[in-house]
Amino acid sequence: MHEHHRYGLTEILYFCAMFSKRLNIILLLAVLLVVGCGKHQKLLKSTDNEAKYAAAIDYYEKKDYYRALQLFQTLINFYQGTEKAEKMQFYYAYCYYHQEDYVLASYYFKRFANNYPRSQYAEEAVFMNAYCYYLDSPPSSLDQTNTYTAINELQLFIDMYPGSARLEEATKLIDQLRAKLQKKDLDVADLYLKMRHYESAIKCYENLLREYPDTDYKEDILFKILQSYYLYAENSIKAKQEERFQAALDSYNEFVYQYPESKYIKEANSMKKSILAYLPAEQSVESEIDNN
Repeated sequence: MHEHHRYGLTEILYFCAMFSKRLNIILLLAVLLVVGCGKHQKLLKSTDNEAKYAAAIDYYEKKDYYRALQLFQTLINFYQGTEKAEKMQFYYAYCYYHQEDYVLASYYFKRFANNYPRSQYAEEAVFMNAYCYYLDSPPSSLDQTNTYTAINELQLFIDMYPGSARLEEATKLIDQLRAKLQKKDLDVADLYLKMRHYESAIKCYENLLREYPDTDYKEDILFKILQSYYLYAENSIKAKQEERFQAALDSYNEFVYQYPESKYIKEANSMKKSILAYLPAEQSVESEIDNN
């Protein structure tokens, strides 16, 4: 049988008091919200620009960027050419940044830097313009236009402010973006290899090494060049095979020269054995001499 809980008068009064207290808090918050909204709407319609300016700065400092932005929008033209306009336009860009609208934020940071090149905030604005592009850079699988723009803007910042305290951060951000571009190019080359477009894969891998000679993917790329040449030769017509297997052998020699202890060495040696079986005997002997 289920037990039925019986509440005494004391418990009932306690629950009523707690409920009433919570209801009062909710009502108080609702009243404050209505009053706050009403006050903000009055400010937006007000012609007292000094009061609006003070309120906008107050909103900004309290991290209410949405309301600060609304007030700044009504004031910027009025204060054009004044010291207050400079500060407002800088905060205006940051309002978009803090709301994660990086496209508009970068636009207004750049506009600020162009309008106020001698401002105490100019350096920060140039950096933040570039940083917004960095934040808006998509994953490597998507179009990388913003990534290229971010690299260019960060490099512009480095060139403009070589003594900046943000120099190291800007350099690290460029390295991260370049790594993303490398990954994008590597994914394209890998896709060509997977689709058996071996000639296209080889071109992509070799272009990667030319563009990024110090890439962290170098061992993988050199192995995949060998693999692509080998499969390209293996799937070629007989008249083309000797020339293409020779290219595969050259890529094998380059790979083992660079990475004699590679994790791929067993697979590479297996390919070499098959390559030599296709080549004339004198070329096989020459290859053995070269490796020794």
